[in-house]
Amino acid sequence: MAEQEFKGFGGITLRAETSGSPDDPAVLLLHGGGQTRKVWGDVAASLVTAGRQVVNLDLRGHGASDWPQDARYDLEAFVEDLKCVLAQLPSRPVIVAASLGGWIAAAAIGEEGGHLAAGLVLVDAPPEIDAAAAKKVSESLRKHAERTDTRKDWDPKFLKGMDLEAATRRVSDAAENIKLPVLFVRGALSELTPADAAGRYVKKFESAEFAEIREAGHMAAFDRADLFNATLLDFLERRVPRFMPDYRSGSDARTLRDALGCFATGVTIVTAMSATGEPVGLTANSFTSVSLDPPLLLVCIARTSGSLKVIEEAGHFAVNVLHIGQQPVSNTFARPGEDRFSRTPWQRGQKDVPLIGGALVNFECSRHALHDGGDHVILVGKVERAKYEPRRDPLLYFKGKYRRLHFA
Repeated sequence: MAEQEFKGFGGITLRAETSGSPDDPAVLLLHGGGQTRKVWGDVAASLVTAGRQVVNLDLRGHGASDWPQDARYDLEAFVEDLKCVLAQLPSRPVIVAASLGGWIAAAAIGEEGGHLAAGLVLVDAPPEIDAAAAKKVSESLRKHAERTDTRKDWDPKFLKGMDLEAATRRVSDAAENIKLPVLFVRGALSELTPADAAGRYVKKFESAEFAEIREAGHMAAFDRADLFNATLLDFLERRVPRFMPDYRSGSDARTLRDALGCFATGVTIVTAMSATGEPVGLTANSFTSVSLDPPLLLVCIARTSGSLKVIEEAGHFAVNVLHIGQQPVSNTFARPGEDRFSRTPWQRGQKDVPLIGGALVNFECSRHALHDGGDHVILVGKVERAKYEPRRDPLLYFKGKYRRLHFA
């Protein structure tokens, strides 16, 4: 095991215990309020044995992590901490989070997008909690904080830092945006997490599984670690398997497509003018530069595209590279049957080709060559003119989803 430091929100230092091989898929563990990473000991050991790398984090104001001088323990500070940690990890982990940790993870993933993690396991962390039971837990934590004969594992100011009403509303709203594989685990004997509230919460997710741990209360992952570990590992192997998909010639084409999708690209719209003066265009991400001398680029166009015939016959065409704000334009030109240019600002270029307004780059090209590319046509163009906008960031495409640059 090794201790790892992360720079958190506001410059505080967050500390985690890391175990397992860095070559194995990562799991990030988040404890609840008034706990430390030590509660995950049995779970972490089980995950490592099953071939997962574990990053066991102490939240701000807990365990070995810094206690912020400004005593910020609102949900926003915790969420920003988590986003900082995820940005510093070399791969997207499955997040396994209990109670408060679950709120933090759900808010971060639901508001920022699924690119932050590979999966989400929430342990007794619904936004609806029993008020009487919550008061009982809070009182128990307060009494613990007042003890002087033991070393405090967490900052007592944490108890006053959370606006529960705002936090629960935020967590509930975020759930509907989470598209990752999700497992919600409840202790069958939990007083803090009513079964009907847990059921309502699980239904908010697009694809969530629900499991109850018998003979376990609110601390479901720790009361019966053996049953929880079995449930967790079963979920991981089914929904986020540790072995890489393997494409062999003649096998499932979807696997090959997913493999090719691991290459991140920009997004372009290829445009041309028909012989009758009508603009045509389509969205394409199979684009690359070829040569500087002569200045050549290429783009691959599906043979099924309704615009292919016009683009093949045109003497000139344009490749318009899109910026981060032009995702709606990409969607418009990707859908068949749309009156694409009536909804999109454009102008005519020097060779009368349609240029998408405000694009990151407009390349105006003359047709240089056409090649057979299987179910695509490879169109090579000679760049006659290029103009670009240096102050914008590109719209990216990775694993079938739009992305944006992330600056850690």
